Amino acid sequence: MSKIVVALGGNALGQSPTEQLDLLKGTAQSLVSLIDKGHEVVVSHGNGPQVGSINLGLNYAAEHKQGPPFPFPECGAMSQAYIGYQMQESLQNELHSRGINKEVVTLVTQVEVAADDPAFNNPTKPIGLFYTKEQADKTMQEKGYTFVEDAGRGYRRVVPSPQPINIVELDSIEMLITHGTLVIAAGGGGIPVVKEDEHYKGVDAVIDKDKTSALLAAHLQSDQLIILTAVDYVYINYGKDNQKALETVSVDEMKQHIADGQFAKGSMLPKVEAALQFLEKKPEGSVLITSLANLGDALDGKVGTVIKN
Repeated sequence: MSKIVVALGGNALGQSPTEQLDLLKGTAQSLVSLIDKGHEVVVSHGNGPQVGSINLGLNYAAEHKQGPPFPFPECGAMSQAYIGYQMQESLQNELHSRGINKEVVTLVTQVEVAADDPAFNNPTKPIGLFYTKEQADKTMQEKGYTFVEDAGRGYRRVVPSPQPINIVELDSIEMLITHGTLVIAAGGGGIPVVKEDEHYKGVDAVIDKDKTSALLAAHLQSDQLIILTAVDYVYINYGKDNQKALETVSVDEMKQHIADGQFAKGSMLPKVEAALQFLEKKPEGSVLITSLANLGDALDGKVGTVIKN
């Protein structure tokens, strides 16, 4: 029996609760098929569009005197519970339909980052509302936020994206797995926290979910990390006439492709980096990167990029 961590992309889950729930029904079929074949599965997921919607809505309400402002870590926690609830429901229904008696649990997960991570000096991840330059300058003076101009649409607050170093609830995740529970954990890369005098404190940041998933997979000594995205393969020369899908590739080949600048920083590069981080900690493991839509075919070896040493 293999132990597999599956990382779902937040953008692959749709733009609304209805669309997300519909997509998750198909995802649940593929994930339960893994369980049906005897594999042990742990699920993580992104939360980019979802946490953005939550943060946007609550900030809008606060600015119109309809409620208090909510800190970003709390918005991350809400997104973990919202996505996790729909994922739980979909997985429970699929398990029941196949006669599999298995509990499903979403664990709101904190992930420790270093207070001195260089990312805190270079915020890059846009979140929340769009502002005019005047509004951004005023808010920056009042609250100390950092703003950047975003694609000609206005100014948005940016937060850091530090490296994950420790999954706070790891022991609980392992205990639940030992008892046969299907665990959904570390959603959105986890709620970022720093440790101060042995106490955890939430920080305004966004951790890359694939890197947290790789850390989780390594800690759990998983045999495979599956990273699900919007495309069937990792490509080199992507979008060009000589575009080529990568099927089975080595770690060294992937390092060379990174050195050649083949992968975009905002999309495929973090996924490939996460894959290599996992394989560095678990050299005998493998990573599958493919689309959520064709996960079933990927599990049968028909599509997808497999990376291994």
